[in-house]
Amino acid sequence: MGIGGFGGTFDPIHRGHLELAQAALIELSLDRIIFIPASQPWLKEGQPLTPACHRLAMVRLAVEETPGFSVSAMEIHRSGPTYSVDTLEALRQEVGEDEDLFLILGSDVLEQFHRWKDPERILELCRLAVANRAGADGSQISRFLDQFPNAAGKVAILDANLPEISSTGLRDDMAGGKPAGSMIPERVVSYIQQYGLYAWQNKMNSEDRLGHA
Repeated sequence: MGIGGFGGTFDPIHRGHLELAQAALIELSLDRIIFIPASQPWLKEGQPLTPACHRLAMVRLAVEETPGFSVSAMEIHRSGPTYSVDTLEALRQEVGEDEDLFLILGSDVLEQFHRWKDPERILELCRLAVANRAGADGSQISRFLDQFPNAAGKVAILDANLPEISSTGLRDDMAGGKPAGSMIPERVVSYIQQYGLYAWQNKMNSEDRLGHA
């Protein structure tokens, strides 16, 4: 039993996120998964991002009826750039030293792990629950373990064949009026339409095409 922390921009949250969280919940026999929308992820500094209040609302709509799923706004309420190590310090203090704590992520994220703030401390605070993306051969995990040998025994590989879904592609499609289909929960789609969240994406794409004409 234990807790899984699942951070991300969730812009928007989609089926891939939800299936990854469900796989971690079941395979690791966790008590709950805590979705933690990021406020200002420093690795995405300078990139346009939907306001945090909307991303938080979308995550809440997506998970509110799923047993074992919850949402925390701790990163949104924290000032300054978002660092996973700070979030994990707060989670560890909340759940105690004896509780299993997992950080849930896709194997592609491991390629950036060395750039994260204090990666060695992260490995002290938690275990990693890692899911391979569709078509991945496992080499990302092998390279990660070569770079962080002290992570041996602290990486749980999830048996999840995640769909290849791009949040950027979903934003582009919705900005262009294309339906999201089953990739995004219906409640989230309704929320996006209600607030016209990705209209700016359509404007940016139009300006980019004009700039290259």
